[in-house]
Amino acid sequence: MRLLTKLTLLAVALGSTVSFSALAVPASSALVKNIVLVHGAFVGGSGWKPVYDILTHDGYHVTLVQEPLTSFPDDVAATKRILDMQNGPAILVGHSYGGAIITEAGNDAHVAGLVYIAAHALDNGETEVTNGKKIPNTAHPFAKTSDGFLYIKPENFPADFAADLPLKQAQFEAQAQMLTSASVFTANIPDPAWKTKPSWYMVAKSDKIISPDLERFYAKRAHSHTVEITGASHSVYESHPKEVAALIEQAALHAVK
Repeated sequence: MRLLTKLTLLAVALGSTVSFSALAVPASSALVKNIVLVHGAFVGGSGWKPVYDILTHDGYHVTLVQEPLTSFPDDVAATKRILDMQNGPAILVGHSYGGAIITEAGNDAHVAGLVYIAAHALDNGETEVTNGKKIPNTAHPFAKTSDGFLYIKPENFPADFAADLPLKQAQFEAQAQMLTSASVFTANIPDPAWKTKPSWYMVAKSDKIISPDLERFYAKRAHSHTVEITGASHSVYESHPKEVAALIEQAALHAVK
């Protein structure tokens, strides 16, 4: 089992956001300088902007994948397209359903390490649906269109997805949702990348979309370097960008030995 750094262990023990400030790593100190960010269901890549700003300020080359959310193979293909554009090893970061995408696309030779942000890290024979039944979330059920696409009802979005964001921002994101094919939540991944690539995991302790206990299960099973953020909703990548960026930078520092 991979060992956590002392600072990361401290962050886990405290469930604190404060410890992360000590973990920032400029690109000049890291062997991996490329970061690829993968969004999850219902939202686009623009929510990564606060994290993007920090990482680019610290000297990293950051690319965002805009997933079509039309099928799991489509999303994996879109991610691999971006990975093929990297000029060296990359850290592949996924939020929410984006974790399933990076678990498959992470087998790409460009990927040096994986970072899961409140995300699914599936194993062969599992799906998001089956795991969600074993360890249920506390959100309202998703709504579904007549042609099989899911979304979160706008009146439920702020509390379920983005409880720690300003209400106006959460309401805007609710109306800007990307409808997501229901089929993506039943995708199976025969060869999970976390079995062969080092991984880092951030647990959002107040997540209603994915149970924090399911997130802990994923992190423990993958032997991920793990941190937990107290009070964080599913939108932890937006509400706690400094902590998220610091975890990604730790991956960039330690993924390649």
